[in-house]
Parts: sequence; C-alpha cells; structure tokens
Amino acid sequence: MRLNSSFSRIASLRVAFVLASLCASATAGVAAQCGNGPQGFDAWLQGFKSRAAAQGIKPETVSRALSGVTYDPTVIRLDRSQHSFKLSFQQFYARRVNGALINRGKSLMRTHRATLDRIEKRFGVPGAVIVAIWGLETHYGADASARYSILRSLATLAYDCRRSEFFTGQLLDAIRIVGRGDLSPSQMRGGWAGEIGQTQFLPTPYVRYAVDFDGNGHRDLVRSVPDILASTANFLASHGWQRGGSWQPGSANYGVIGQWNKAEVYQRTIAAMATQLAGGG
Repeated sequence: MRLNSSFSRIASLRVAFVLASLCASATAGVAAQCGNGPQGFDAWLQGFKSRAAAQGIKPETVSRALSGVTYDPTVIRLDRSQHSFKLSFQQFYARRVNGALINRGKSLMRTHRATLDRIEKRFGVPGAVIVAIWGLETHYGADASARYSILRSLATLAYDCRRSEFFTGQLLDAIRIVGRGDLSPSQMRGGWAGEIGQTQFLPTPYVRYAVDFDGNGHRDLVRSVPDILASTANFLASHGWQRGGSWQPGSANYGVIGQWNKAEVYQRTIAAMATQLAGGG
C-alpha cells in the first residue's frame, strides 16, 4: 500500500467501511488494558501472549511471531489521519480504471485461463470478477505493499484503545497464519492496517477463506497466484455467490460483492470492470 497513492486512499476507504462496521467499540475489560501511547505496551503484550496461549495457540508460535515486536507510532498516526472521500461512481471509476488496467487484466486472464476455469468450476465465480478485484486492490500485485510488519502493526492497533477488540482478533489470527505454516513472521508484511497479499485479505478472512490451490501445502496470498485467485473466489462463494448469475447492481451476486467492500462506489466499480474484462463493456 503506497500511502500517497490513490490505491492507499482506496485501502483506507476499505478499512473505514469494512473494519469500522465490525469493531465499533471495545469491551470495558479490553478498554481497561489498552493504551493510547507507547507506555504500557510491553506489559500489554505480555498479557496478550497469555491470552493467545489460552486460546490454544502454541506458546512457541506466539513467541516466534511476536519476537522483537514494538509499538509503532506511525501506524497510529495513519489510523487517526484516515479521511473519507466522496466521489460519484463515474468519478471513482475514471480515477481507478483505464485502458491499461483493462488490457492488463485481459492478458492475465489469458495467462491464467486454466487456473481460472478450475476456480470457476469449483467455486462458481467467473474469472472476470476475480481479476477485477485483483486489479482494483493492488494492480494485479504491483501495488501489494510490503512496507509494514503485519504483526507489529496489528499489535499496535490491538493495544490502542480505539478498536482494540477487533484488532486483537486480527492479531490472534495473524499468529495462527504463522502457526500453520502459511507465512513466516518475516513474510507477514503488508498494509499498515494488517492487509495481506495481492487481494488484501485481513488475517481473519485469511484464516477462514484462504485456499491452497497450487497444492504445495501452504495458503500463500502473497506470492501464489492460484492461491490468491482461488481464495478470493472462496470468499465470494462462502458469502453466497450464485453460480451463473448476474453481478450487476440489484442482483444477488452484486450484494455478495458488497461483502467484499461496503463502499457502494467500489462495488459498482468491481461490477463494471468485471463486465469490461468479460467483453461486455
């Protein structure tokens, strides 16, 4: 995620809609343990390690994942500086989608045609929809940031009082990703709010929906294109995607796209871009 790019603003928009709706407030117990500055972080982290172990995560996995993790004030500054922006669909689409993005997407659809066909057969989601999401999230991986340590960012946000309970859950699942061998701690790098990989999964959806589609024993949404595309399809299928159905506004599948991103302009952009990629626009 590049902080000064339109992509970073989209990621912030996604965080604002997707995360805030899930974590409006922390519980009183968590609030008593959280903090609004670096003081107390180390003590909080020790308590978190005990909580993780109590939830069945091996202590050695917790220690390995959180080794050297410190409070990151940059992440808090970015969290506080999020700004919503109001664009019409036409403005948003013109800003985000151009001929180069469409042509690149069509080329990638040809390159990965066999994989996309297998994915559609299994999950029922057309390749055009998956590739539209891939393109909008990270320009097909070109903008997949590795700037931030996911574990450090999530630990900082879990300690911070604003959305502590939500990010505590995300941090637990990030450690589970390490524990099951999908990514090592050093590979857990991405957006400042914990987004991982080329279609920007947060850790909890990663744990729930990531698929080992290349058969190597790991669910790798950073480097494995088959895993990335199949996991995106699995997310949509698990939220009710109807095989063979329309994805245009008003359809059931359009509602499923809304589960990927709550912002209406983003939903419409996915649908419109998918139509172009499929040759219908």
